[in-house]
Amino acid sequence: MERTVRFLLNGEVSQATLPSGLAVLDLLRRERRLPGTREGCREGDCGACLVLLGEPQGAEVRYRPVNSCLLPLGELEGRHLVTIEGLNPPSAPGPAPALNPIQESFVLEGATQCGFCTPGFIVALTGYFLGNASPDPESAEDAVAGNLCRCTGYASIRRAIARLLEQHRALPAGPALERCVGWGIVQPWMREAPARLKAMGPAAPAPASAAGAAGPGATAVPVLVAGGTDLFVQRPESLEDAPLVFLSEQDLGRTWVRDGRRYLGAMLPMEDLCGVPPFADYLSCVASGPVRHRATVGGNLVNASPIGDFTIMLLALGAVLGIRGPAAAGIAALRELPLRDFYRGYKKLDLAEGEVVEWVAFAEPGDAGFHFEKVGRRRHLDIASVNAAVFLRLDGGRIQEARLAAGGVAPMPLLLARASEALRGCQIDPQALPQTLRRALGLAQEESVPISDVRGSASYKRRLLKHLLVAAFLRLQPREIPEETALALLDGPTAGGPA
Repeated sequence: MERTVRFLLNGEVSQATLPSGLAVLDLLRRERRLPGTREGCREGDCGACLVLLGEPQGAEVRYRPVNSCLLPLGELEGRHLVTIEGLNPPSAPGPAPALNPIQESFVLEGATQCGFCTPGFIVALTGYFLGNASPDPESAEDAVAGNLCRCTGYASIRRAIARLLEQHRALPAGPALERCVGWGIVQPWMREAPARLKAMGPAAPAPASAAGAAGPGATAVPVLVAGGTDLFVQRPESLEDAPLVFLSEQDLGRTWVRDGRRYLGAMLPMEDLCGVPPFADYLSCVASGPVRHRATVGGNLVNASPIGDFTIMLLALGAVLGIRGPAAAGIAALRELPLRDFYRGYKKLDLAEGEVVEWVAFAEPGDAGFHFEKVGRRRHLDIASVNAAVFLRLDGGRIQEARLAAGGVAPMPLLLARASEALRGCQIDPQALPQTLRRALGLAQEESVPISDVRGSASYKRRLLKHLLVAAFLRLQPREIPEETALALLDGPTAGGPA
């Protein structure tokens, strides 16, 4: 379905009348002839197609590095799109092109060979410095964790990043954009983006129905798009001409606290959880920065993946959903549903036609214990074979509340209800807790029903589940579950598999 979209492209106002599901990567390379944005995996995994997507926030514009292969054209409405061409400084007289400081650091440190991946690295680091007032080596390297390089090796890229951090420390204090303009990594016309976007006026509202989305007489059911980081990997061709409704056009991308509850809007990007406990400690285990900047909390839940990382965390936190139904008599009904009751089977949800998840909420954890564990083929940026989360609230030397959740061991995200109940009331001491935990581990094994697939055999996943739960208790209760006790808990047969 075609849609006219207005946006800023680098330093110019632009407009496109094309299918709203067209990948921005294709818009840039085929329609705008901007080949610096490279086509690689088309799955958001390599970072070669990275761009900066700027969204107005008050009097400023927030820039996020995102994968243009997973970014639909319809999401550009009223936003600022910056490509590698927009980061290049004006050409100077002479045979050699002018370089900005990030590009120059890559050259000086030998951080580029074939150069195919280099534009993505430059864009990723530009987005990092635009969004961080106090850069540091660890977070700077995490900023390029979604960029793959197959010929240079990463040591030279690390040296280039270290050089840039030294330069950044010498910059005068001030707003991030002004520092970056003065440094020369972005061009002065970036200062004009807030006013130019405001002058474009509000974005056109999202169609409310299939007929509104696809035109008069249309019968196609509209596709609701959150971040699209999974949707546009699985169904890119069918979505290009489909009637799409972009949920980003609704005010669901924020977080707030009310009456002791933490609320996460369904459209809150996962990257924005970096300041929300207890998620910040585990973000590096969940996708890359560019994917986290697009993937949303609600999308992760509605995707219903049996191994969705944030879903497992939220199950352990005892989360509830706010689900908005179709308007009736001018009033949109809102119902609350415990997350544990949302999943009815593999990819089956308690979600009626026309209903949308509006938010997810949970009691502020406070001083309660929480830990998340995950095992995949890679430590970071990979889909889990099995993941698990443990929540413990103690009172008077006993476990007042316990919730254990696991992914990869059932057709849906699983709250281990019987294992959790077995821990309630348990005395916290080196004798009682290991005994009760051994029983809970046995119940968890009985509750899980894993299958053998490309991520491991069923028996392997059962053993992984036991290891991850013990590892969580080793972290949360190190005095009662020291390392030697943890090893003893792992002995013995595993339900449904060999010892």
